[in-house]
Amino acid sequence: MKTNLLIVAILLAFGFAPPKLTKTKVADGISVALPRGLSVMTPEDIVQRYPSVRAPLAAYTDVNRTADFSVNVSATQWPDENLEIAKKFFKAGITNLYDRVDFISEGVQTIHKRKYIFFEFESRVNGNKMKMGEQSPMYRYTYIQYLIEKDRALVFSFNCPKDLRQEWQPTVHAMMKSVTVK
Repeated sequence: MKTNLLIVAILLAFGFAPPKLTKTKVADGISVALPRGLSVMTPEDIVQRYPSVRAPLAAYTDVNRTADFSVNVSATQWPDENLEIAKKFFKAGITNLYDRVDFISEGVQTIHKRKYIFFEFESRVNGNKMKMGEQSPMYRYTYIQYLIEKDRALVFSFNCPKDLRQEWQPTVHAMMKSVTVK
């Protein structure tokens, strides 16, 4: 017991304090604990980052507009709750979105008595050598989880530049484990 307290004290002394999260209602029946540094995206940010006819249920970004968290309803509906088939489908979709994907972890986890499919990965999108200012590849860290329900699939997604992964990863894990859907 004393050893555990000593470890916690050392971690706190060196700035490894657990993230401060605040429970936030992101949509009807959906809440998640978010860090104070994330704020609601402006409509302009949403249009730029989520170019789709279907706007996210909620979208947040940090003060530098480099780290984003969103909640959306997937266009894909599932007739049943077969998580293994859904997991394979979503993984294939992820690998098709990027030029390279390195999975850190993946699986199915239970959060507040509900099963979520999750993927944590780093990705690369190659630059366009023909467009000025877009030649360099983009590297991102992403944690995405899906809740498959009878009439919808909810998508909870966080992403930031790959070089910010170490800074954000513990916070993102805590955020995703705090998701509550009624």
